Order: sequence, then structure tokens, then C-alpha cells
Amino acid sequence: MSDFIVLGGGVIGLMTTLQLADAGHRVTVIERGECGREASWAGGGIVSPLYPWRYSGPISRLAAWSEGAYPELAFRLLEETGVDPEYRQKGLLYLRVGDEDAALAWARDVGKPLSRVGPEVIYAKEPEACPGVEEALWMPTLGSIRNPRLLRALRACLDAMPGVELREQCEVRGFERRGGRIVSLETSHGTLEGDQFVVCAGAWSAELLAKAGIALPVRPVKGQMLVFKAPPGLVERVVLMDGRYVIPRGDGRVLAGSTLEEAGFDKTTDNEARESLWQSATAIVPALADCAIEHHWAGLRPGSPDGVPFIGRAPGWDNLHVNAGHYRNGLVLAPASTHLLVDELLGRPPILDPVPYRLEGRVQGV
Repeated sequence: MSDFIVLGGGVIGLMTTLQLADAGHRVTVIERGECGREASWAGGGIVSPLYPWRYSGPISRLAAWSEGAYPELAFRLLEETGVDPEYRQKGLLYLRVGDEDAALAWARDVGKPLSRVGPEVIYAKEPEACPGVEEALWMPTLGSIRNPRLLRALRACLDAMPGVELREQCEVRGFERRGGRIVSLETSHGTLEGDQFVVCAGAWSAELLAKAGIALPVRPVKGQMLVFKAPPGLVERVVLMDGRYVIPRGDGRVLAGSTLEEAGFDKTTDNEARESLWQSATAIVPALADCAIEHHWAGLRPGSPDGVPFIGRAPGWDNLHVNAGHYRNGLVLAPASTHLLVDELLGRPPILDPVPYRLEGRVQGV
């Protein structure tokens, strides 16, 4: 019997498992598909909310803690697995920001380097950025990570840990309850027993928790993205304009995203979104018009009412816990949100005040 059963094999589930295994616990991960192939894989990997000054305090605090944790995590994974998550800290250029004063005031309040820059800085940083821009905001500390490789590295790290078992293509069909405790899961692979259960299944978390009588207000929100096969050096850092962005990779590829669509669990792509993303990307970096589109895909973000994730024990249960509802910021918030939940699971002092993320008062019974 496992000490912990983690339901969901995305970035939240895998980071939770890593921390529990580091603490010496036996952990089983249950994944309905393939680990790391849903929203965690589909995103862009910017290690910050897109416009961080527009977010609430609870999100900002998780983001700030996570940003500081990513360099160490990336180094550890590379050393232990040989898979490079490609953490790059090359900064971000914000073009055409309508609320610059609010952004600069936020930066002063939190001690974040953010400054107005003119064309001499803009085109020194990104010579191929759209011409004629006279002013931008520059955040030199922003980093990005190549999320598919991060997930490969996490998977490889966990595969080498003797106390961890990953069960893929395994669907949860129900919970067996005795009083306020879950004693086992009914799955497509049979019955599994555990001591503690953690639901971190992204956009599918609400469906899972409904089987336990909990109505979690998390819904799928589709996002479509493109990747261009560009020559190395065409784009060197993240550039954001009008809510769309381009993200460079170490091999020259450039991601462009993303759409926001209320389409249920539909992950199909369409030509309208492809054209819209192409137009946005080539407006930011016109030279991308000469680069081939290598791939066009969609993922499902776990949308929540205010974007603040649900982190903590499920009301009415002794051993059922949740970490879900990160919306557009799952990768951004993963190190902090998983550490915060593991603090609670293991009785450690929390890294942050856990109250804003608790489920009490935010969810209802079915």
C-alpha cells in the first residue's frame, strides 16, 4: 500500500510526487493517459504570469516563490537525469502596454526590476522585433523553461526512485469511503489502496472530485499554439504584445501563443486560430513570416473562477487533498503550489500563508 496516491501525472502531480519521494514516502501516480502530455506539455513555459501586475496577491506570491525555485530544480534534473529542461533567463520585452504606470508601480512595490526603455534598448535586445516601436517595458529577470523537456526530466527522475510507481492509461472509476476517509480507488487496473490521496488532474479534477461528492469549480479552457522552425538567434528572449507572445527555444524554434476558448474538452485545432496566431507572431517578429510552421496544437487549461488554485484538504474528508485550478499559470506556480501542499501533508511549516488557497468556502458538496 502506498503512503500517497497522486491522481494526475502533469507538472503538479509529478512535482508533488518528487517532493513526497524526497521525504522518503511511497507514492503511486495514477494518470488517465500518458504522464506529462496534457496542459503541462501544451503550454509555453514562461516562468511568470503574462502581465504579473494584473494578478491578485495569492497568485503573485506563488509566482514569486516559484520563479526563485526553477533554476535550482532545472539544475538538479539535468544532473540526475541528463535531460536538460532548458531554463533560460534572458528577460522579457513588453510591447504596447496600456497600463505602464500600474506595471511600474507594481514593480516598485514588490522590488522587481522593470523599466521603460526606448528603441535603442528594444532593438539591441531583439533586432528582429517589429519596427517603429518607440517605447517598451523591459523585465531582465524573467525566465522560461522548455516544458516538454521539464516533464521528461521529472519523469526520468521519478522512474529512478524506488518508492515511486507510475501507472498510466489508468482511469479512476470511484472512491471507496469509510466515514471521512477514502480507503481505496476503483480503477480500470483494479483496486488500489493508499493512506492519503491527492487530486491534481488539471482540467479533469472536477470530474474526479465529483465521484467523491465535491463540486470543484474548475473547467477546461482551450489554448491553441504554434511553433515555428526558425534559425537559431532569430529570437533570443520572450516578447509579448497585445496579449500574445513569442518564446524562443535553444535550438531556434519559436513558440507563438495562445488562444483562450471555452470549448469544453475539445482539443481540436482550426485554421482560424492558426491564422490568428500566425498574424500575431509575425506582427511581433516579422521575419517569422519566412519560417515554416512545424506544429499546431491545443491544450486544456484548468480554469477557475478567479485564477487562484485550490490547494488543501477537501472539506468533509480526512485524507483527500486537492491541488488544481491554476488556469494559465500551472507551470508558473507549480513549484510553490506543490511545496505548499506537501508542507500540509507532512506537517511542516508552510512556505506561504495557506488560507487563500483552501477549499473551505470555495467549493460545495454535490
